[in-house]
Amino acid sequence: MKSTLFKIIAAIFLLVAGVFLGKSFFSSPEVTTVPMPSTIKYRNVGLSRDTTQVAQSKAFNGKIIEVKDGTSIQKAVKTANSGDLIRVFPGTYSENVYIDKDDISLQGVVINGEWPTLDGKKEINDAFLYSGNGILIENFKIINYKGNGIMGQAGNNFVIRNNWIIDTGVYGIFPQYGKNGLIEHNVLSVIADAAIYVGMCDNVDVLHNEVFDSVAGIEIENSRHCLVENNYVHDNTGGLLAFITPGLPIKTTFDIIFRNNFVVNNNHENFGAPGSTVSSIPAGTGVLIMAADDVIVENNIITGNNNTGITIVDLATGDPKANDPNSEGNPDRVVILDNIMYNNGNEPTGEIKAIMLTQMDSKGPDIFAYGGGTGSTIRDKNKYRTFGIEDYGPAQIMDTQHIPTMMTPAPVPDRSVSKDQLGELTYYGVCAGCHAFGSRLIGPPTEILQAIHSGNPQGIVDYINNPKNLREDYPEMPPQDYLSDEAKMAVAEYILALKE
Repeated sequence: MKSTLFKIIAAIFLLVAGVFLGKSFFSSPEVTTVPMPSTIKYRNVGLSRDTTQVAQSKAFNGKIIEVKDGTSIQKAVKTANSGDLIRVFPGTYSENVYIDKDDISLQGVVINGEWPTLDGKKEINDAFLYSGNGILIENFKIINYKGNGIMGQAGNNFVIRNNWIIDTGVYGIFPQYGKNGLIEHNVLSVIADAAIYVGMCDNVDVLHNEVFDSVAGIEIENSRHCLVENNYVHDNTGGLLAFITPGLPIKTTFDIIFRNNFVVNNNHENFGAPGSTVSSIPAGTGVLIMAADDVIVENNIITGNNNTGITIVDLATGDPKANDPNSEGNPDRVVILDNIMYNNGNEPTGEIKAIMLTQMDSKGPDIFAYGGGTGSTIRDKNKYRTFGIEDYGPAQIMDTQHIPTMMTPAPVPDRSVSKDQLGELTYYGVCAGCHAFGSRLIGPPTEILQAIHSGNPQGIVDYINNPKNLREDYPEMPPQDYLSDEAKMAVAEYILALKE
């Protein structure tokens, strides 16, 4: 009993310390810049050994371009060459910044608490869009966009850190179809889908972020080899999520570690777009694992989540309308190690409430498992209040401290594309974030696009250039007119030829 009480007191102390440190970061009166990225490195903190990981693909070897209030970040990007560093000084910049070059670093300079601020004024869709490899984006305040704060479109070796992102529409930070990335020390709030959304990516570390007042806190979707560690995820609808969305080109989610996170009071009402995948997340969900394989949940503090602490379900249960015969819908080989879980399940809802009532219990469990899946294990099933884990065997590992990072030992090759692959890459990197086959995401399913524009790729190109919101049940699509004419036609033809 004393040992348990000590753990809880220590956990609360660490939580308060983390909040204090997070607030002090934003109130610092000093000039805040990060040294020139001769090589972008980070040190993994709190592990049993020191590790250093290179994320960007090349050393800093270019010139410094300064952007002052009243000028344009996008113009600086247009003049930049590979290896250049763009430093942006405090001011308000209402623009969309698109980076289609490799090895460009964008670094905000914070002076006396004043940030370089990208303000979309609820008129612009995206703050930063990058398709280049080796991109660094750090030290920016991003507010009031309609679509995304920072979105990656098939760029590898990316670093997104030290940004303050508020009310940027659908996603806050959204790397899509990228490999070898680092997302760290960001603070995000008021996001209508996922604050941090790692979509169809490989080898990504998500570290030391604070995420709150959003629908989904940190979401790992159709991605592999990801480490989510030391994040403070609180007051969202759902805290940490790892799942498969059917109908996307990448069909699997596996090899995910949720470790050393604070997952607290994720009871926010769900304000996701009606019909979208996240709109079905019950308020009060701490951790959700849906159809993902080889997910390890270790040493997290999971408390105050009113529905459940950890929910583990198959696709048939979690997304019954999904229809993708190529997606294997069971969560296999989930591993629950030591975690501190208490005060969860105080107000269960929906199916969980109904199922618990059949057990003569009005309270939701710390761990709820329902549906298919094999090979899952748990360190100590008597440590938590549980439902549905009777077939979980004893865990075969003690911890994962031998895995300090999921990033690759060296930068991966830059993603390049031939003319024949241009349509596929554009679909994977741009379109699949909102359109899936047989499933509703933010935009209409891909087969609806095929029906509307059958035999008319130019119709899709025209819509890409100048979208109109024709349906009240879907949000407005942002224009993708920054894409080359060749890419637009290639992706239009790819969409019309695509089969499930």
